[in-house]
Amino acid sequence: MHSLDMTKGFTLIELMVTITIIAILASVALPSYNSYVVRGKIAEATSELSQWRNAVERYYQDNRNYTNVCANTGPTGTRYFTYTCVSAADTYTLTATGIASQGLNGYVYTVNQNNEKATTKFANEAVTAACWLTKKGSC
Repeated sequence: MHSLDMTKGFTLIELMVTITIIAILASVALPSYNSYVVRGKIAEATSELSQWRNAVERYYQDNRNYTNVCANTGPTGTRYFTYTCVSAADTYTLTATGIASQGLNGYVYTVNQNNEKATTKFANEAVTAACWLTKKGSC
């Protein structure tokens, strides 16, 4: 009888091919996943700006001006963006700026008294979109 010592396992080549395939799949999937995560965080800005704009308009109905609207309204408990307000008697601009430590450096959204929504910065690129961009190139 023949006595062969056959060990079972993987060869180094098989292991390297498997690792290469996994690396290729990861390099394709990771950017898509990161984009998906950022879009989810952007939802905070669009939602908060919309709600804040509604509060500002209610303030205007009661006071017939926007003069002190910034001090009397505003979002609370936000996580991914900081919010600022600039107002005068008959105008205002609400701004959401992404927080760098949350992965949103370079995202800026605005809305004004005419409900003109704008994206002035998206993924660290200056843009002039007359809408709130959630992904590159589409409103």
